[in-house]
Order: sequence, then structure tokens, then C-alpha cells
Amino acid sequence: MKDRKLWINIAIILCVSWLISFFYLGNLPLLDPDEPVYAETALEMIQNQDFISPRIYGEFWYDKPPMYYWLVAGAFKVFGVGEFAARFPSALLAALGSVLLYLAGRKLFNDRAGLLSALVLATSLEYFYLSKAAVTDITLTFFLTGALLAFLIRKNYLFYACAALAVVTKGPIGVVFCGAIVGLYLLFTGNIGLLKRMKLFSGGVLFSAIAVPWYWIMYYYHGMDFVDTFLGFHNVTRFLQPEHQSGALWYYYIPVLIVGFFPWTAFLTQAFIGGLRNKGQERNYTIFLVIWASVVFLFFSLSQTKLVSYILPMYPPLALLVGWYFDKAWREKRSSVLKWSSIILAILVVVLEAGLFKAGGVLAAQLVPLVKVTAIILFLLVASVWWLSYRINFRSVFVANVIGMIFFTAFLVTQMLPVLAPSLAVKDLVNDFKQYYDGQSPVYVAKFYRPGFMFYSGMPGIELKSDELQKAVQDKAGKSYFIAQKKYYENLPPSIQGKIKLLTIVEDKALFVYEAN
Repeated sequence: MKDRKLWINIAIILCVSWLISFFYLGNLPLLDPDEPVYAETALEMIQNQDFISPRIYGEFWYDKPPMYYWLVAGAFKVFGVGEFAARFPSALLAALGSVLLYLAGRKLFNDRAGLLSALVLATSLEYFYLSKAAVTDITLTFFLTGALLAFLIRKNYLFYACAALAVVTKGPIGVVFCGAIVGLYLLFTGNIGLLKRMKLFSGGVLFSAIAVPWYWIMYYYHGMDFVDTFLGFHNVTRFLQPEHQSGALWYYYIPVLIVGFFPWTAFLTQAFIGGLRNKGQERNYTIFLVIWASVVFLFFSLSQTKLVSYILPMYPPLALLVGWYFDKAWREKRSSVLKWSSIILAILVVVLEAGLFKAGGVLAAQLVPLVKVTAIILFLLVASVWWLSYRINFRSVFVANVIGMIFFTAFLVTQMLPVLAPSLAVKDLVNDFKQYYDGQSPVYVAKFYRPGFMFYSGMPGIELKSDELQKAVQDKAGKSYFIAQKKYYENLPPSIQGKIKLLTIVEDKALFVYEAN
């Protein structure tokens, strides 16, 4: 009976994950610039038959370790080169991550808490978004989650293996998080003696056997150029110096978390405080989860380079906390939990819809009617949650949130994102370019669009700084093609405009040809 329940719950999780992560996975073009970078690098691994040294535009590329490139290259071999294959590893590991959370939750707490936790993770807004993205964040989160949950259930060798795979996915952050979170937990709970039972020597050998070889080979072939670029710039420098203006905002991740964990943000504060105050036999587990989430949040808040996706590794512990807390409130029939969460959910929906309406008005007029439909979907979600909370029906409140997110995310990917795709991806412009290109003239491509241009055209192009477009055009002799931001094209002086033939404009991107006298 227990095995039957186990497999039924796994089937539920995989079904929800398919609806959230796999549905419409390959229907949208790769979004500039990040998704094409990973897809193109994996493609060049296959073309060069070199699976050690990542390349892009034919040149060595030291941005990230190879794990996601390997996974995408494997997907290209199985499914063929395209958007679906580029995103398949993220969608697959997102689904497996939810199953992993269920298996851990049922062991740490109970079967229902594990199931609730898995569904919370799968349906949270940012997890959904990144499960459909050809970027490294889901892969890193999967291996970090595997490592830290393995530590909790005393699977020491699994802890070291998953930590090593995290290092092969995104670098030293795998060691930093595992070491900091486990170390703080042992200090906080006074369990330093656990170190003696963690098989440090043999575990260290296993970790090194998995994590070190790629780095050693890269150093052997590329020397200090690899060390300075990968470790020096992409890790140390980006932590200490902002790559984007948002790095100066200390509160950057507060709104990111509030929106990214939607709709479960409605339970988050109660669950977090409940985890800290927990006095039961599960106290050590909830304290570990609180430390895990806090370390990730604080680390990236201190980092001067900030991106929305960076805090994804804190979502699994938060999902476990919410799953545990919801199950506990359910068992104890604590109606106040539903009351307050329904109020918070209503506030969140108002804020989210206000943001969508504002964004719709700025990005595309076609979005406004679609945003109104999302308002209806979310209003129905809030209304049903309020009614079911009034009836103190915990099961139905939870199911309403899950079903509401399935409809909401499906509408986003099938209706709203296709409207935005031409402004977020260069694919349509590349299709136009192929019709106009003479096959021999040089092509200058704005840096932001270059990865997508390379992936969809097979041509590297010549990198162009968009804000230096005027100088770039004036310096060219003969016939040249340009792909640049529309605003920079429109600001070119009349003397240059007269020598330009505009071929097409797609949203914010201009394709034109310049022929010097």
C-alpha cells in the first residue's frame, strides 16, 4: 500500500511538472542573450568534437564549467538541434528536482508534507520560468539540493558527489554553499561532532575525483588565461563589482523573492517563523532549511552582480518549509493560517497585476487585453481560495493554488510570451536577414544579439557596440550589413542615413545595409 501511494504521488508530481515545465517547451525562440549562448556553445562542442574546452564563435569560452553544455549537447544528439532540446535539460531536472523534494520531505517529515513541498516548488513562478530556460540555474539548484538533502539524511557519499557536480555546473559556488550551510548548521545546533561521521577523507577523494579533472585539464591546456577569466573575472570580480546597475540595490532580491515564490509567498512568512520556533522532533530539519535559504539569500544580496535567477537555490528549502508548515496547520486545523494567507494572496495578486499592466503598456499594446485575462484567472484563484479558506478546507485551498498556477503559466507561455518573443529574441530578424544577405559581405552584430544571430544563422558576425554604431558605420568601406538596436539606427545623422538601405525592423531591432562610395 505504501509503495502504491509512493508511485501515485510521484505520478502526480510528474504530471504537474509536465504541465508546468514541458508544455510548449520548444515553441518559443531562444531569448537573447543568455539562452543562445548555452545552446550555441553546446552546438560548437558537437561541431568541434571537443567536449572539454567550451567555445563560442569558434573561440574558447571560459564563462561556465561544462555540465549544462554537456547536457544540451546530449539533448541535441537525441532530439535534434532546436529550442526544445536546448531547454530539455532544465525541464527534466526541474521535474526530477520536485520528485527529489518529495522523497526527502516524506523521509524528513511525512508523505503528505513531501508531496505538498514538491508541488509548491514545481508551481512557484520563478521555478516555472527557469525550468523553461536554457540556462544553468535549474541544473545548479538540482545538484545543490541533492547535496544538502543528502547531508540531512546522512547519505555522505551522495553529499560529496552532488556537491562535486554542482562545482562542475557553476564553479566554486558549489563548495561555498555546501560548506557554509553545513558549517553554520553544525555550529548553530552544537553538532560539530557530526564531522567525524561525515567520511571527510574518502568523501574528499570522491569529490575531487568528480570535480577536479575538468579544471585540471583546462588549466593544463589553457593555463592562467583560464584561471584569470573563469575564477578571476566570472567569480571574484563579478562578486565584488556590479556588472549591472542593480548590483547597488541591497534590497534587490526582496521583490524578486516575493514575486518569484508566488503564489506560495502567502504562506512564506508564517512557515519561516514556524521553522525557527519549531520545538518538535523535526526542529533540526527546519533549522537547517532556514539556514540554507538564508545563506543563499544573504550571499547573493552581498554580491555586487545581481540577476533574478541567482536565488533559485533557496526555493527548495522554502518549498520544504511551506510544505511542512501547511501539513502541520492542516493536521492541527489552524484556520488562522488560511485566513491570513488568503489576505496576503489577494494583496500579491493586486501587486502582480499592477506590474503586468504597467509592463504591458510599455512593452506592447497587444499585451493589455491579455493582461486582463490573467487578471481574471488570478481573480478566480483568489476568490476560490477565499471561499475555501472560509470553509476551512485545507486540501481544496492547496489544490486551488496548484490548478490556478497551471492555468496562469499555460496562458503566459501560449498567449503572452509569443507576443513578446519578437522583442526578446533575434530569430525573426535572422530569418529576414537570410533572405537579404548576399553571402559574402561582412555582417556587424550588436553584442546583445550576437549569440542568437550565431545560433540561428550559423555565422558569428562581427561584434558591434551599439552605442558606437555611428563610428562603426563611418569606418567601413564597401558593403556591410548591420544588426543593431532600432534607437541607435534612428539616431544616425542624415549624412549617413542617405547611404543606408533599411531592410527590416523587428520590434527594437534594425537590419540595414551600408554601402560606402
